[in-house]
Amino acid sequence: MSSTTRDYYEILGLTKGASVDEIKKSYRGLAMKYHPDRVAADQKKEAEEKFKEISEAYAVLSDTKKKQLYDQYGHAGIDSRFSTEDIFRGADFSSIFGQMGGVGDIFEHIFGGVGSDFFGGGGRSTRRRVGEDIQLQVNIELKQAAFGTEKDISYYRYDDCSRCHGSGAEPGSSKVSCSTCQGQGAIRSGLGGFISFSQTCPKCQGAGEVIKKHCGQCKGAGRIKDKKNLKVTIPQGVDNGSVLRLRGEGHFGGDDRGDLYIYIEVKPDSNFEREGDNIRTKVKVDFITAILGAEIDVPTLVSKVKMKIPAGTQPNTVFRLKAKGIVNLRNKRLGDQLIEVEIEIPKRLSSKEKRLLEEWAKLRK
Repeated sequence: MSSTTRDYYEILGLTKGASVDEIKKSYRGLAMKYHPDRVAADQKKEAEEKFKEISEAYAVLSDTKKKQLYDQYGHAGIDSRFSTEDIFRGADFSSIFGQMGGVGDIFEHIFGGVGSDFFGGGGRSTRRRVGEDIQLQVNIELKQAAFGTEKDISYYRYDDCSRCHGSGAEPGSSKVSCSTCQGQGAIRSGLGGFISFSQTCPKCQGAGEVIKKHCGQCKGAGRIKDKKNLKVTIPQGVDNGSVLRLRGEGHFGGDDRGDLYIYIEVKPDSNFEREGDNIRTKVKVDFITAILGAEIDVPTLVSKVKMKIPAGTQPNTVFRLKAKGIVNLRNKRLGDQLIEVEIEIPKRLSSKEKRLLEEWAKLRK
C-alpha cells in the first residue's frame, strides 16, 4: 500500500506522460541527492523519508502495469492492489544504483525487508510463486449499483496442470539443482570493492532447481490456459471505478494464484443521475399545478411515490425525498433523491383558454 499521498510525478519533478528515460534520469539525480549515506548525520532522518518517497514513485512509474493503473485511477489504483513490498517488486534499481554501494542495506533499513528481496540477502529464495492478477470490467445498470446484483462472468486464466499438478515435471521424474546458481536461486555480482548486488537466477527463476524432464501436457510450464465461469456478487453502493478484489481467482503461478480485480462501470440512466449517494431526477408539471399546488406521482428507484407540490412553486425548484437514494458502500447510510421541477408552458391555447388567461391577467393588474 502506498505510503504517500503526493502525486508521483510531482515527487520526481515530472509531468504526466514522462518517458521511461526521463523517469530514470530524474530518479537517479534525486537518489544521489537524498541517499542517506551522502548527507550529514543531522539530515539522515529527513533524507531517508525523502529517499523512501522518491523510490516508491520510481517503482510505480517505471513499471508499465503499475504506471497504467496509477495514470487511470491515481493512488486508489495502487493501494487497492499492492502492498509496499508488491510496489517495489520488479522495479529495476540495480541499473540506477550501479555506482552506489550498500543499496540492499539501505532498502533493508528504510523499507523493512524489501532491500533483501531485491538486492540480495544471500541464500536461496523462499518466496512463494504467485500467479499474475487478472483485470476485468463489468458493466451494470444504475439500479443494480443501488441494490446490488449478481453477475455471471467468464474469462480465461492459467490453471495448474492436471498431469504434473503444477510442478512442470513429467510424473516420475525429478528436479535437479540449478547449475547456474548452484541451487541458490540468485546470482551475486560485484562492481569492485565492497559494492555488490544480486539478481534472480535467469535459468531457474529463483527456484534453485530445474526440471530434468518436462511434463508432456504443459511442456514444463506447470499450468494450462482454461476458461473460468464465475458468479460475482456486486454489493450495494458501487460506482464507476469501484474495484472488487476476488482473492485467488487469478492465474496459477506455481504455489498460489493471483487475484481477480473487477472494475465496475455503471451505465448512464435515462431517468436518474447519480450525485455521490444521492440521485437526481426531473419531473414536469404544468403551470396551473405550479401555481395552485397539487400532489403528483414521482418515480424513485423502487416505485412511484406521492409528493406534494406547494402552491406557487417556481421553475427549477428542487425538493428532497429522504432516504430514496443509494446506500453508501462504506457506512451503509442511504442517500436522498433530489426532485427538480420543470414547469411546462403550453405552446398552443384555445380561444377560450386565451380569453380566460387574459381575464386572469387583468385581475392580476
